[in-house]
Amino acid sequence: MSATPAAAAVETETVERVQQHRRYLMCRPDHFTVSYSINPWMEPSRPTDTDLALKQWQSLYDTYKELGHEIELIDHVEGLPDMVYTANGGFVIDGVAYGPKFRFRERAAEAPAFIDWFAANGFEVAEPAEVNEGEGDFLLVGDTILAGTGFRSTGDSHREVGEVFSREVVSLTLTDPRFYHLDTAIAVLDPVEGPGGVEKANIAYLPNAFDERSQAILRERYPDAIRVSDADGSVFGLNSASDGKNVIISPRAVGFEAQLRERGYTPVMVDLSELLLGGGGIKCCTLELRGGSR
Repeated sequence: MSATPAAAAVETETVERVQQHRRYLMCRPDHFTVSYSINPWMEPSRPTDTDLALKQWQSLYDTYKELGHEIELIDHVEGLPDMVYTANGGFVIDGVAYGPKFRFRERAAEAPAFIDWFAANGFEVAEPAEVNEGEGDFLLVGDTILAGTGFRSTGDSHREVGEVFSREVVSLTLTDPRFYHLDTAIAVLDPVEGPGGVEKANIAYLPNAFDERSQAILRERYPDAIRVSDADGSVFGLNSASDGKNVIISPRAVGFEAQLRERGYTPVMVDLSELLLGGGGIKCCTLELRGGSR
């Protein structure tokens, strides 16, 4: 049964949202194509338009810049079409970058490219032993790391990421193969919790993407979360990026747009439909850089 705004616990008072300056790592999709299939969205027989992917990606880049955010770029390596999805390239807190270890051989060569970039740009690198796909499956909500498993990152990586960052890790199990990374089913709406930010960071999520245990955890921990409909989830509405005020989302997630406005956030529409052919959206193309030398 699809979740509806009426079924979710919602705030009755609109809050004045405060924009936070963010720093992101992105990668131009110079070599984007779909030449293999490692998720249900990828159909190699379906033509892709690299020029359109570049145009849409540039719109996302320009939106971040217009909002005052800082963008770093990693070069797109030919033969690695999924490098544009930089969220999978690591997980960064306080200048420490926990590197990726991809499940599928098609993406394995991305790992050293990202790890080398972190090392060359002032980050302390934590080399992974366990299979993990970075911020695709690890989301920082306040002081807590929400960690996804079921399709890509393994449960052992949840232990490892907790050891690297000395933070509480809450494991969540994804059950729908369309939502194979955590960042396709959960959006962090408040990147800063505490001084300068909100009292308690909130999220939006797609209940039906998770098993019953995980749904119960999310209900208990985030009673005021926005519960997004299946219709909005299926257009990657939750694969979004927020600076605490502006939330960059797919223009097709019309219900989610209304829910955000009700809570005092400002939805900003960016169409990445061509990149969705590879199974990625706004958040997939956006890796948060917390700390570091700049």
